[in-house]
Amino acid sequence: MTIALKPQHLERYKQIAKLLFRYGRGDLARDAELDLEQANGKNGANVSATTDEQSVSAPAEQLASDLEAMGPTFIKLGQFLSTRGDLLPSSYLRPLARLQDKVGPFPFADVEKIVSDELGVRLSKAFAVFEEEPIAAASLGQVHRAQLRDGSLVAVKVQRPDIRGRIVEDLEALGTIAGVLDRRTEVGKRNGFGIMLEEFRKSLMRELDYAQEARNLTVLGENLAGFEHILVPSPVPDYVTEHVLTMEFVHGRKITTLGPLARLEVNGGPLAEVLCKAYLHQILVDGFFHADPHPGNIFLTDDGRLALLDLGMVAQLAPDMQETLLKLVLAMGEGRGETVAELMIDMGTPVAVTDGNAVRRGIVEMVLKVQGLRMRDIALGRLLFDTSRCATEGGYRLPKELTMLSKTLLNVDEVSRRLDPDFDPNASIRRNASELMRERMLKSLSPGRMFDSLLELKTFAEKLPRRLNKLVDAVTENRLRIKVDAINEALLMEGLQKIANRVTMGLVISAMIVGAALLMRIDTQFRILGYPGIAILFFLAAGISAFAMMFNIVIHDVRASKGKLKAREKQKTDDPAASARS
Repeated sequence: MTIALKPQHLERYKQIAKLLFRYGRGDLARDAELDLEQANGKNGANVSATTDEQSVSAPAEQLASDLEAMGPTFIKLGQFLSTRGDLLPSSYLRPLARLQDKVGPFPFADVEKIVSDELGVRLSKAFAVFEEEPIAAASLGQVHRAQLRDGSLVAVKVQRPDIRGRIVEDLEALGTIAGVLDRRTEVGKRNGFGIMLEEFRKSLMRELDYAQEARNLTVLGENLAGFEHILVPSPVPDYVTEHVLTMEFVHGRKITTLGPLARLEVNGGPLAEVLCKAYLHQILVDGFFHADPHPGNIFLTDDGRLALLDLGMVAQLAPDMQETLLKLVLAMGEGRGETVAELMIDMGTPVAVTDGNAVRRGIVEMVLKVQGLRMRDIALGRLLFDTSRCATEGGYRLPKELTMLSKTLLNVDEVSRRLDPDFDPNASIRRNASELMRERMLKSLSPGRMFDSLLELKTFAEKLPRRLNKLVDAVTENRLRIKVDAINEALLMEGLQKIANRVTMGLVISAMIVGAALLMRIDTQFRILGYPGIAILFFLAAGISAFAMMFNIVIHDVRASKGKLKAREKQKTDDPAASARS
């Protein structure tokens, strides 16, 4: 049986199938029974030949190049996969995270039309100066430098024409493949590619909404207002739409362009400390963080600050998740492997037959392995990736927030080391732990939360007298009852009674046998087979009783065993996940 392939997606199916075979995951295509013959427009042997031509352990850089050649959707997919250390070997993460859009700019006539249509005014009316040559071009859009009528320099980000339709088509093709992998392969059932693709789709759609990115810039700028060495460019509200984003122009250069001599002129140590502290504040205090801080998205400004750019990809954390991640980061920084393992397992959802003890041992070994290293040589993000992968292979599906945190910490670590090769991010985490806890406590004492607690206290105080009166009345009238969930007393008594009956029956049979043996010595005229008749009758009664009791015990035990087996089969039918866990 093969999947139904849509004719308009055949080229994409062909490219995806080749990728699976080329990079050693041809088993997924075979297990899913993909119709590779139809997808490739040729016989399946040619695909296998591709596998022979390319090593299944092809370099990660080649995978990144192949994804770049497939267009913007797959470039973004590669960047998304770089956050999933639980799926890919660690050697693939950095090349995918560095994926850059190598595309040329689209014509200025299209730029002028898009900006004019979106803003509802001619380009010459909205801007005093608008440079025709873009300062940056990517697969989703390009950036032009411009000047507003008040003289302010701005950067204008314009989305490529018709890019959304192309991305929707690619996502539909990927969705077909993901659905089949989830249904027909063990890897798909364990990882949930359909769920993952939905996360990717939402992330990509948010990135295509420039109005959302403008809101992200505003929120992050307000959250980091207390960090004087961190700059988040402000959007220009009247010049922002879904396809056009106008924001403050940043004078500076990418961190990636800093050479050894340039680093000597930069006070890198304090900047790396501020960057690390700012991201810990975003993650563990605000619960809203820039999820793509790779070196290309961080500028060193001319006045010595760090500017955070490209806020299309952000993540938000619930308070409970923040607490758990704070414990996890501190435990990793201090090398407490058992705590790390317990937190990972608690966060995970079992999706297959799991072995918690094996996962625990694997995570503890990973944490212990790095204890002999100097703390500044430990990449906390990489350690998070490796432990997440261990838990995933053990049958646990971890929350997406954990993988995004791993990637973020890995990128922050890389940027910090570019600023100062001797910077120790783990020591920075320990230094700032107490301040982070204090900030979290202060945030929990916000007016809104305090009013909420006061309202609950008011409700409790209003209902307390009535509840106390009811309690006192119940005690006075001897109506107070305490319900205890314990074992089934009736079932227990029934079992004890059966035991007592069997013991009593055994004693009676034993007494009959002893009595018959004593009667054998008494000579009587009533004989059976030449022996005293009464003694023989007692022996027969004891034997029949013993046989009947043994028969009853065997029949009861067999029925009980069959009943337990039926109950277990019924539980497996009703709850497959529960049976997998057991």
